[in-house]
Amino acid sequence: MHAVQLQAPGGPEVLDCVDLPLPAPGPGQVRVRAAAIGAGGPDVLIRNGTYKWMPPMPAIPGNEMAGTVDAVGAGVDAARIGQRVLVSARELPQRGGCYAEAICVPAEAPFALPDSIAFDDAVSLGNFQLAIALLASNGNAPAQSILVPGAAGGVATALAQVARDRGLRVIGTASSPEKQAFARENGVHALVDADPAHIAAQVMAQTDGRGVDLAFDHLGGALFTACLHALAPSGMLVSYNIVNGPPDADVFTELRKLLGRSLAVRTFSIHAVDADRTLRRGLMEQAIALMAAGRVRAPRASRFSLADARHVHELLDQGGTLGKIVLHP
Repeated sequence: MHAVQLQAPGGPEVLDCVDLPLPAPGPGQVRVRAAAIGAGGPDVLIRNGTYKWMPPMPAIPGNEMAGTVDAVGAGVDAARIGQRVLVSARELPQRGGCYAEAICVPAEAPFALPDSIAFDDAVSLGNFQLAIALLASNGNAPAQSILVPGAAGGVATALAQVARDRGLRVIGTASSPEKQAFARENGVHALVDADPAHIAAQVMAQTDGRGVDLAFDHLGGALFTACLHALAPSGMLVSYNIVNGPPDADVFTELRKLLGRSLAVRTFSIHAVDADRTLRRGLMEQAIALMAAGRVRAPRASRFSLADARHVHELLDQGGTLGKIVLHP
């Protein structure tokens, strides 16, 4: 079978298209034949060797695959053959492995996919799983509005859609007319200036001076502080990445300045549910149900051949791609 593999970490040039034996499922396993493979940020971290959950070398990147069960191992009901499924590497003994025409996984790992979800759409479900978890950061306390900076990003568009489905007002930022249109297409109600110096004042203007109940910061730096100042009383700032480094101001000092609002800060990682199988799978099952019912939809996708993995990683390194990148074997 064809697969994309790296022998050592590095840039896109380390990704090689290789021919490997078609894997045979062992006892208690199923083999999934790929129809669509998702490409995204965690794959880049595997490629450059900085992922905290690195697979051993030589490694096959890829954390999501949608396809059909085409073989089963001993002890697995043969009726599984032909089942439409989603493979998420969060359910596997190690991350990665999906940049391939087929993968063998524990029989209990894949998620059943209803016919109403296309394979290309299914590989976006991980972002909706993450969005549902993010929106529960405040214990699912009642909320009216959220702030989603970088609202054209993959996680951000999923956040916007799930929040809109729950009746929340979504305020976002986007840096170009194209990204602004994409953000609105995916559920953002209002857009404010992406400059951290202006975010808080514009959010207050959009909320009649109240602020938002939840703000989701993916950059850190000056944006972190701006999001704090955009919060409503008892609001929460959720930090789920720090691309630009730590906050540009002392967090406790800023919280004391805003003492009258009784604000909260939470750091977030989906890996917090790694050990809780019931919760982890429940989040994905909620995402599948939302998409199957048409309450959320996968963002438009850019499609490439699996053999184009190097070029895809060049695009991921450059940033700025809109929607999901889907690889076809």
